[in-house]
Amino acid sequence: MTAGGTQAAAERGHKLFSPGRVWAIARNTFTQLVRMKVFYFMLIFSALIIAVNFFFLGWTLEQELKSMKDAAFGAMRIFSAVFAIVGTALLIPKDIEDRTLYTILTKPVPRFEYLLGKLLGVLLLIAVSLAMMAALFFVVLYARQHQIFADELAVLPGEPSGPEREALREAIFSQGVQPRLFLAVVALFLQAAVAAAVALVVSTFASSTLFTIIVSLMVFLIGHAQSLAREVWFPEGVVHSPVARVLAGLVAIAFPDFNLFNVFDGIAVGQEVPDGLMLRLGVLTAFYLTIYMIVSWFVFAKKEL
Repeated sequence: MTAGGTQAAAERGHKLFSPGRVWAIARNTFTQLVRMKVFYFMLIFSALIIAVNFFFLGWTLEQELKSMKDAAFGAMRIFSAVFAIVGTALLIPKDIEDRTLYTILTKPVPRFEYLLGKLLGVLLLIAVSLAMMAALFFVVLYARQHQIFADELAVLPGEPSGPEREALREAIFSQGVQPRLFLAVVALFLQAAVAAAVALVVSTFASSTLFTIIVSLMVFLIGHAQSLAREVWFPEGVVHSPVARVLAGLVAIAFPDFNLFNVFDGIAVGQEVPDGLMLRLGVLTAFYLTIYMIVSWFVFAKKEL
């Protein structure tokens, strides 16, 4: 076969979009991030969970278990955001420095697939990290709730009756490992996914990794303050002009309201997760990921490499 025929055959065999290529880039990205030793954050989290298990000794059972959950989920929220922003910020500069990016793009790999694979690799890292942190904490919390139950039984006068034991068990275990805590972990993942997508957009035009991290952190912090600003500038019961509503919508796209993903605070005080809330958060996350991927691709497609 002639060279021209070989090239024509290759072009016919090339797919405009290949999930296999995207998954290969995602796997390599995950491996690349693991080699950067980002999981060292797990050591800090593990030490925090072990320390928390002893720090709240002597508190009432409700205070102890609730404080343990507050500390653990606060740490998971911070670490997942750090994984999302820092991990994403390192990817494109690292590939340019190692010249891996040029090797990938010289093959029949569209830039959109490259960006999508990178984002999926970061999301895989976040999912694994959150799963490990949640599993560690749930084991500690499960053991602690049983220990508290045994200690409380030991100090009760006489032999407690069956209803008394059951009432005590319900009071303690209601503050322990509950299925709704898993929903809080899912919400943390969705929040971190949006933060990673924001960092991906910034990294496509940023001049350095530090710039990407700083700008992404600023967007993350502004997003947490957006609900407060909306209450001040757009109070309920006031009719606003179409221009103001459009501007508010553009701000909401540029600066996602990360407080919407704060499911844990309601769970911590005993509230049930409203029906359909997780579905709405999933749809909102998909919307942000789609918008940010399109913007990233548009900017990255025009970037000179």
